Amino acid sequence: MSTRIEKDSLGDVHVPADAYWGSQAERTRNLFRISGLTEHPRMVDAYVLLKKACAQANTDLGLLDRAQGEAIVAAADEVLGGGLRDQFPVDVFHMGAGTSLNMNVNEVLANRAEEILGGRKGEYQKVNPNDHVNYGQSTNDTFPTAMRVMARLMMEDLFPAVDGLADAFAQKAVEFDGVLKSGRTHLQDAVPIRLGQEFMAYSVALRRARRWLDQAAFELEELGIGGSAAGTGLNTHPDYRDRVVANLRDATGLEFRTAPDMREAMQSQFCMAALAASLRLFCNELTRITNDLRLLCSGPLTGIAEIVLPAVQPGSSIMPGKVNPSMAENMNIVLFQVLGQCATIDDCVRAGQLELNVMMPGMAFSAQFALQILTNALETFTDNCVLGIEADAERCRHYAETSPSLATALNVYVGYKTAADVVKTALAEKKTIPQVVREKGLLDEETLAKALDPALLTEPGIPGR
Repeated sequence: MSTRIEKDSLGDVHVPADAYWGSQAERTRNLFRISGLTEHPRMVDAYVLLKKACAQANTDLGLLDRAQGEAIVAAADEVLGGGLRDQFPVDVFHMGAGTSLNMNVNEVLANRAEEILGGRKGEYQKVNPNDHVNYGQSTNDTFPTAMRVMARLMMEDLFPAVDGLADAFAQKAVEFDGVLKSGRTHLQDAVPIRLGQEFMAYSVALRRARRWLDQAAFELEELGIGGSAAGTGLNTHPDYRDRVVANLRDATGLEFRTAPDMREAMQSQFCMAALAASLRLFCNELTRITNDLRLLCSGPLTGIAEIVLPAVQPGSSIMPGKVNPSMAENMNIVLFQVLGQCATIDDCVRAGQLELNVMMPGMAFSAQFALQILTNALETFTDNCVLGIEADAERCRHYAETSPSLATALNVYVGYKTAADVVKTALAEKKTIPQVVREKGLLDEETLAKALDPALLTEPGIPGR
């Protein structure tokens, strides 16, 4: 392989001749062969977008030669347009604080800008990675800013996926509104409810969790760019940070804002903890809901079997005709993985020390991975599972009408103790509640019909009155 020699503060480095990355990325590429995973395209986008915004601000403030600034912006636009995507080889698990990725981006943009201005890769005569692309910046402020921009951009994909799932449950709630079924508490028979009510509750729970995601998005929009090293703002123009953030707002359409305290923005990664917390709350709710779906479809003959999930693939390599709740199982697997990434984010956030949290590459990877797989899983779960759920209305009604919990409606007529005796008799003699009431002569037929009308038991009111 043909190489070129680049010099840095540690000595000579042999870099592939055709590479746009330079000495620091090459050192990282050889040192940190950890996962084989490189940065998510959205993290690259966010970092390059930030470098473009910084170059524009420094050029407008007269701190970069206009030709240099415009060349850096042009190079950034090439990457944002899909070019040079194979030029970011840094493993997601690299050196603390993210210096490796920062320098990888600086080097790629510098080398491409060098070419744009008529130079050659590796010369850095016209555009230097540190002096020009990284002007007024530090990994201390660029990595956390890029990480927040990345996560906030990825949430723009997550939001419609969350809303789509909540809408799908609400749609099913309307469809199933007339389906009466037995409620269950403690996994035992409870008073009747409507299947539509059960599904509407799922939709409401997801919308409640969505509000916490909205709050996390708000926290991510606060950026510490301009803090330079240790939050001091060293080597930056007083107007620089406001201009950079304004450029990011214009480029993304999102309401990014400057952090009120540059030191806090580097010491603390509270916003990433907020992201993890919101994802955890959402995953907790959806795990519960998905588990319910798996219970409700259990069977087809020896389980509850009140609903039927779409059959998407054969369920067994040995049992003919077996169909499993594959999409719900997949959703649970993804949710557990997201929860694990949230735990990693929390560990990284609490590991900050003094003026900097050096565990940011770990939290950045966990955030990008969690957001990506959750968004994708929600979309396929909605389309290939929830929208195709069917109700077995006959089975639901059978459970509702034969459940001993119907006796709850007798409380206002005969009292709790007598109603409990009715239940015991019905279970012991394998009779229905109405049969036992008639045999004991507790109520006349008209009153019994009103008291045990299952439809009236699913809304507020006193049965029979």
